[in-house]
Amino acid sequence: MRALPAVLPMLFLSMPALGQSAQGEVAVTIYNNDLALVQDVRQINVPAGRSRQEFPDVSARIRPETVSFAAPDTGIVEQNFDYDLLSPGKLMEKAVGRTVTIVRINPATGAELREQAKVLAVNGGVVLQIGQRIEVLRDDGLPVRVIFDKVPDNLRARPTLSITVDSARVGTRPARLSYLTSGLGWKADYVARFDEAAGKIDLQGWITLNNSTGTSFANADVVMVAGNPSQNPGQNGRGRSRSDNSALTRAGTESSVRARLGDYYLYPLKERTTIANAQTKQVSFLDVHGTPARKGYEHRVEWLQTTESPQSAATVLKFTSSRNGGLGDQLPAGTVRVYMKDAKGDPQFIGENNIPHTPMGSELAVRTGEAFDVKVKSVVTERTRLGPNRWRTQMRYTLTNARPEGVTVDLIQDGLDWFWDDTRITTESQTSERLSSNSAKWKVAIPANGETELTATFETRF
Repeated sequence: MRALPAVLPMLFLSMPALGQSAQGEVAVTIYNNDLALVQDVRQINVPAGRSRQEFPDVSARIRPETVSFAAPDTGIVEQNFDYDLLSPGKLMEKAVGRTVTIVRINPATGAELREQAKVLAVNGGVVLQIGQRIEVLRDDGLPVRVIFDKVPDNLRARPTLSITVDSARVGTRPARLSYLTSGLGWKADYVARFDEAAGKIDLQGWITLNNSTGTSFANADVVMVAGNPSQNPGQNGRGRSRSDNSALTRAGTESSVRARLGDYYLYPLKERTTIANAQTKQVSFLDVHGTPARKGYEHRVEWLQTTESPQSAATVLKFTSSRNGGLGDQLPAGTVRVYMKDAKGDPQFIGENNIPHTPMGSELAVRTGEAFDVKVKSVVTERTRLGPNRWRTQMRYTLTNARPEGVTVDLIQDGLDWFWDDTRITTESQTSERLSSNSAKWKVAIPANGETELTATFETRF
């Protein structure tokens, strides 16, 4: 119904200005897993005895069962969250069974015709009873207005929490409103500038805030918490999610001076800020220059994997978060985007990947993409039954390098405990490092414009 928005200015002129927030002093604590704690201290004038206090401008995605209200000499009796928001469609839905005024203007003469109409239904269109006839309000672009006598009590211009309180005295006092909400989240984004010749990176960290609560939070004191507090899986269909630890090769053991909350680290914004609805905001929290880093190559082979053609090794950027020789800070989970200078000295994007929550002192290997000139081909050359459920498997790995300098590839054989946890490497052309019951790693050097072949024999129960 394109004609309906013409009604709204009449309604809004008699209502409080929508741009003015009713919030008080707001503090917002934002977690990584789509969860935030909002604390809003407002000055309210409360009469003695029972009264209903309304709190507009709360999050439209509030979890009402988490609301906490506290005010001096005031007790809470009950609370209601009104989230049915005023819109042309909702206004018409609430008018079913009631009488409205239909105003039509004759395009030829400009004459105005007003008729009283009863709204019978709003199911895919508006059905009206005007006198003895039934009419459908058409969306044909003709100048038609619908006039309502008032806004229904259960329609709100903004999400509103109403609380019935019992006060021992009359007067104005501070009231603290606290609640949990979804729709507010944050993550870390990192920009790494890698100088391969110098073996250094410059790393800048950004906190990226997102607000989809349907409400803005003005002049708020904002703290980000790096961590995922456990939630009841039945709440909003969310539980604790697992982090992708692929970039974390060794967890650090160094303590940081950064403030903590329990087992979580805190990242407060230095100044109060406004988090507008439907907004993404970025704030810098890390800026480190000249940290040692190096490029490496890695390739993983699945158990019994024969590749028909050579596969590209992964390019990885390796660095640490340690105090000495590293970034000197713990890193909240996020995305690392890596840039390198081209021949003209201009930074060019070479890849990105995620890192988990990373303690200080950790070693990281961030995969940035696939190597063009470094390839690996794996072949099962022989598989022999040694007895009941015992097998010998021989593998050959061919690694090639078309670069003008030598490279080293971390070649990892996975799947060694695929069925049984007793796989042994009986012979190998180069000594391996057993990473776990599932994986073994060889550091394979490949000469410039050359090729290296590695062989290994495995005995396993399968």
